Amino acid sequence: MMRRLIAFDMVTLDGCYASTDGDFSWTHRRERDAEWDAFVQGNADSGGELVFGRVTYQMMASWWPTPAAAQNEPAVAERMNALPKFVCSRTLREAAWNNTAVLEGDAIPRLRALKSEPGADLVILGSGELVASLGPAGLIDEYQLVIVPVVLGRRGRSLFGGFAAGMDLRLARSRRFGNGNMLLCYEPQGRVGDP
Repeated sequence: MMRRLIAFDMVTLDGCYASTDGDFSWTHRRERDAEWDAFVQGNADSGGELVFGRVTYQMMASWWPTPAAAQNEPAVAERMNALPKFVCSRTLREAAWNNTAVLEGDAIPRLRALKSEPGADLVILGSGELVASLGPAGLIDEYQLVIVPVVLGRRGRSLFGGFAAGMDLRLARSRRFGNGNMLLCYEPQGRVGDP
């Protein structure tokens, strides 16, 4: 049985994963609450193997192994550091963050091969450019989108901007949080207009 590739992204109400200049500070502007914090910790505890694009990997690797991360979010930091990780990159040759393997070159064939190997599900955290490139190739089995009630408009980078033909999705589950965020989990059903 082929393992699944799941994309977990925080996006704006208009479907953007970052502003055009790469800023995503809007993901942290919402007030935190106990329910949201428990959800974040539960996600970290759920296992799997993590996948990142280079930019997200470098950002995560600069935070989670630090004493500040261990002090501020000890349970999440412990899991992030312990879980197996893959970074997709055309330029990075080695990764210093423990338990990380570099998937060099084109991510599509590398992840297709990785999905066919035995193991836990693969979870892409953030990495909007990577997700945007894998979606049209049909590699993502589930989109777990946290909708943050913010609109970036023309200043945003669309998570689904690479779909020339569009895509049909089925809502698998949803959850509303007290801080206004909404989790929507979708499974691709094919391209728009396919029988």
